[in-house]
Amino acid sequence: MNDPLNKIVAVLGPTNTGKTYLAIEKMLEFNSGIFGLPLRLLAREVYDKCVIKVGIEKVALVTGEEKIIPDSAQYFICTVEAMPKDKKVDFIAVDEIQMCGDRERGHIFTDRLLNFRGEVLTMFLGSQIMKNIIAQIIPETDFMEQQRFSKLSYNGHKKISRLDRKTALIAFSIEEVYAIAELVRRQKGGAAVIMGSLSPKTRNSQVDVYQSGDVDYLVATDAIGMGLNMDIEQISFSNLMKFDGKKTRRLRTTEISQIAGRAGRYKTDGMFGVTGGCENLQPDEIERIENHKLDDVKFLFWRNSYLNFKSPEDLIQSLEKKPSSKNFSKISDSLDENVLKYLTRDKKIKFSNDKLPLLWECCQIPDFQKKAFTHIDVVTRVFNFLNSKKNKIPNDYMKNQLTGLDNYKGNIDMISNKVSNVRTWSYVANKKNWVENSDYWIQMSKNIEDNLSDKLHTELTKSFIDKRISVLSRGLKQDAKLKTTITNDDEVIIDEQLVGKLKGLKLNLEFTSSTLETDIKSLKKAARQGMTGELSSRVKEIINKKEVQLRNNSKIYWKENPIAKIKKGKNYLSPEVEIISDEALDTEAKEELLHFLSNWLNKYISEELNDLINLIKLDNKNKYLRALSFQLYESNGILKRINVEDIVKAISKDERKQFRSLGIKIGRYHIFFTKDA
Repeated sequence: MNDPLNKIVAVLGPTNTGKTYLAIEKMLEFNSGIFGLPLRLLAREVYDKCVIKVGIEKVALVTGEEKIIPDSAQYFICTVEAMPKDKKVDFIAVDEIQMCGDRERGHIFTDRLLNFRGEVLTMFLGSQIMKNIIAQIIPETDFMEQQRFSKLSYNGHKKISRLDRKTALIAFSIEEVYAIAELVRRQKGGAAVIMGSLSPKTRNSQVDVYQSGDVDYLVATDAIGMGLNMDIEQISFSNLMKFDGKKTRRLRTTEISQIAGRAGRYKTDGMFGVTGGCENLQPDEIERIENHKLDDVKFLFWRNSYLNFKSPEDLIQSLEKKPSSKNFSKISDSLDENVLKYLTRDKKIKFSNDKLPLLWECCQIPDFQKKAFTHIDVVTRVFNFLNSKKNKIPNDYMKNQLTGLDNYKGNIDMISNKVSNVRTWSYVANKKNWVENSDYWIQMSKNIEDNLSDKLHTELTKSFIDKRISVLSRGLKQDAKLKTTITNDDEVIIDEQLVGKLKGLKLNLEFTSSTLETDIKSLKKAARQGMTGELSSRVKEIINKKEVQLRNNSKIYWKENPIAKIKKGKNYLSPEVEIISDEALDTEAKEELLHFLSNWLNKYISEELNDLINLIKLDNKNKYLRALSFQLYESNGILKRINVEDIVKAISKDERKQFRSLGIKIGRYHIFFTKDA
């Protein structure tokens, strides 16, 4: 690419065309540059890439809540709002330039499109839907059209339970995201969660969980459409309706395309479809998304960038100025304007007109908490401090605002609220000359945000990921050989996940009251795959060493664990044996064990109850003596005398001596066997 002075190039195309990579490489060919990105998260990602290429001392990171600016910085990676206005550099790039059409932030992107220029080269990156309107507004622009590296195809409706791995499910409210994530946890083992309201560190941690393969599913809002590059093969919409800040409406085709385009990376093809109760896309929509033939942007959101600070009235009038071209639409109901009007028209604060630029700067503090009255109070207090004799926000006030935010206990919503709160004070601390001991408060707020972000990531993972089920389910589905380890404590570890404890030949699964039947099935299936060899080995040891014992609960034990129980047979001296083992024990080994235990039990009975058995072998001509012996045998060595009194009377005293020699006593009420059996 030739680079005449002040050249403007728009690099346009669908997602997965390498636009951002191209711009980074181009910027680093120059001695200086500014790169504006739509999200702090993406700014950090590009910053890290540039640091690897040219070194940390040459790259600055500038966002509302974070500033890393080395003295020798040549390249400034920024959020679009934080792009420095007074710095001259060779190269300027603005990513996702189609954000000019965003109702909330579009006027910022439009300002950068119209007013920011590199001394040598300016690049705008984004969707092809911007080509015609950029050509009308900036006719001198050269266009580079980028083609998608991979194919994008529609595959219709699929139930969540039938979605393939590497799928991102899209929802448009926090409640929907949580509900779907819980459903995926139950059916698939878990999902990572991506929402615009999460802090960058939490989002990165959730992305890492997905990218590492700990989970195969992602549940996200449309925040995923903004430059997050992940290994996603399928985008599945759970809804096509969203609340855009003013009303609930159906997604535009361009929005669906932007999100769907996250499926498939580099040369891997991607799929998109719908799930749950979501309506199917219309055939013409599908065709346009697959072929990237989308409607051009008709107008850009705009606000006057040349403001008049002579008086509050002049400032408001300049903000309300209407555009002179049909290509622009004046933004309405912007938060910063509304706060300014509220504070000035209602005389909520006192100030001189020379402080108007400062007041306007305070009104642009982001409302991370989305609480209007709280936000107005923050702006008022901050401005009053800056408008005081000290001209600084005092340490005591900053300390009070951060007090309690370093308590990292609470559920997901509580921690999310704390993160939003601390981001406000991180933004304030990072403003130049606003805060006493600013370096201290910058670091303090960053530490608190990082710790809260880690805690939020932990809570999201705990709530929506059962790593054990996820790992095992994935291994089973891919027919992978699962690595099974039996510890010295008989714990069964499969692919580093504790599945349960092996008691004898039976696996006791580890699960809680919240574990679903589908989870238990996965655990059992994984265990069966990995334990067959161990169980067969244990059977061989039992047979070879014969270290078993029968206990009073009618169970046969090996190493303090029951491996069989005896149940009713032909008679009480011929019981049957029932093996207590896991399903993973193969049939052949089970039959061998049954044969061994049956023989062992018969021998045990013969040895331990030999005297009782000998009763039926009694050699005596007296039929009454033999009859009494047989009944005593059948009744397990004890009879009520009243029931056999006639037989007893028929036996002489001399013949009764044989009974006594066998250990049988004829008492007043019972006849019983007295030998220790």
